[in-house]
Amino acid sequence: MAILERHDTGPVAQLVLNAPERLNALSDAMLEALDEALGALAGDRGIRVVLLSGAGRAFCAGHDLKEMQAARQAEDGGAAAFADLFARCARVMTAIRDLPQPVIALPHGIATAAGCQLVASCDMAIAAEGTRFGVNGVNIGLFCSTPMVALSRNVPRKQAFEMLTTGAMIDCTRAAELGLINRAVPADRLQAEGEALAATLAGKLDIALRIGKRAFYHQLELPVDAAYDYTAEVMVANMLEQDTDEGISAFLEKRPPSWQDR
Repeated sequence: MAILERHDTGPVAQLVLNAPERLNALSDAMLEALDEALGALAGDRGIRVVLLSGAGRAFCAGHDLKEMQAARQAEDGGAAAFADLFARCARVMTAIRDLPQPVIALPHGIATAAGCQLVASCDMAIAAEGTRFGVNGVNIGLFCSTPMVALSRNVPRKQAFEMLTTGAMIDCTRAAELGLINRAVPADRLQAEGEALAATLAGKLDIALRIGKRAFYHQLELPVDAAYDYTAEVMVANMLEQDTDEGISAFLEKRPPSWQDR
């Protein structure tokens, strides 16, 4: 049984975290599998959208604490192993951001610590009603510093700091209010709602979404004036795409576009 499963349905790929007995913890094996899968998806032009879900009763409970404690047996007390772990986890999170395709998380049960980071790192998230989210490492003496990077880029500053320092869990209603997820749906509708959103995105012009995702994250890091300069250049490049010309012409002529990039 693979620790990470991939299921393709037309232009949509679904990655399923598949270690339910460990609440889909981000173990060494899970991080390696995610790194490999994301690398493969980055070069797959047949895939336009990615769904990310978890098997069993939880989406992801964060890092594998048993593995982390075992690393303390090394001569350096685990320092090298911990540094490697957090570097590899960061590489996976940034790979999601850098992936050309939009990534939609489908959390259920719990998404805690690095599991909450995983949700925050995805481009969008639809959660099953009843899902709880938290960066609760502080409760066991480990401040969620690396999950903080993604969380603080999704959630307003004071609310993110409260979550990080109290270790309190939040429900779907609060997660949607804060912007951690797009919305919550009944658990038995989670897969269908994810597939419906993926189908909507997959129906758009692929090059436009790829250009747009890359520009979205880059402009966020720029001052406003520089962001406008950069995005103006992006729009010029987008306008010069042959399929964009066709899309605009089709709209003006009130007909479906005949895009070649399919």
